[in-house]
Amino acid sequence: MNKIKLSALDLATVCKGQTVKEAIERSVEGAQYIEELGYERVWFAEHHNMEHIASSATSVLIGHVAEKTKHIRIGSGGIMLPNHAPLVIAEQFGTLASLYPGRIDLGLGRAPGTDQVTAMALRRNNLNTSFYFKDDVLALQQYFENDNPHEKVRAFPGEGQHIPLYILGSSTDSAHLAAELGLPYAFAAHFAPAMFAQAAEIYRKTFKPSRHLDKPYFIACVNIVAAETTVEADFLATSLFNMFAGILTNHRRPLSPPTEKVIYDGIPEIEKAVHNMTACTFTGDADVIAAQIPAFVNDYQIDEVMTTNYIFDAGKRLDSFRIISEALHRA
Repeated sequence: MNKIKLSALDLATVCKGQTVKEAIERSVEGAQYIEELGYERVWFAEHHNMEHIASSATSVLIGHVAEKTKHIRIGSGGIMLPNHAPLVIAEQFGTLASLYPGRIDLGLGRAPGTDQVTAMALRRNNLNTSFYFKDDVLALQQYFENDNPHEKVRAFPGEGQHIPLYILGSSTDSAHLAAELGLPYAFAAHFAPAMFAQAAEIYRKTFKPSRHLDKPYFIACVNIVAAETTVEADFLATSLFNMFAGILTNHRRPLSPPTEKVIYDGIPEIEKAVHNMTACTFTGDADVIAAQIPAFVNDYQIDEVMTTNYIFDAGKRLDSFRIISEALHRA
């Protein structure tokens, strides 16, 4: 397990009673803390029209967190490329890479990161942009790698920057694309585990080496809630499960304190839906985490584990990051 990289995904989630500024400060604090623990990277996800998520201006947030940290990699998990012109993203991330060389990642997703009405607002009523995702990824690569001074459209800053691209996904389509392009692949098992096993197998078996990557590199994003005892971890995890219940029932709320029972207790339909959505969730003390995660990694040939952290209490949130790190890097 010492060779497995450990990272974090953050949405700058707004907690109950908290402002957006405080949510961003919490993200900075978390990034600084996991940097000290030796985490490889922290990524921020692009979402829109969601009152309790403060990562919509993802590039801006990445720059802010990069400025407040020293060496941990900072990136997008991801930029929803169909929402943007590839040239704009090349310029934004070229700027970030110029300011923070060797520290910026660019994870790319096809989904809108929002509802269809908001997607129409983002994409100027052109919802067909998602069908050109592969072309947009290739265009983005061209902007970064262009060595033709006579090209009519070039990305400044951006050109000549060696910014690693990652394909993000929650289905088998993304696995095929990442394998075809020879790029690292990150799967969103933290909320869409249904196709996780199939996507992992497709990516490994069909991967084509490229100038970017000579062998598959697979990141699994999962929910891990760790605490000093398993009983406490299970209690803290109710905040996560209640949040997902709100998403499924379209009653979105800020991240709230844990509850003695989940809010959907006694409602089997919601219980089943939440269970299916959070199947890749691990809760427990250090011993439980040290047993469960290595087995999960071995089963799916995972190169890097990326954890979410939907723990309400700020101190317990940091404790969880520490316990996970200690559990996975035992001698």
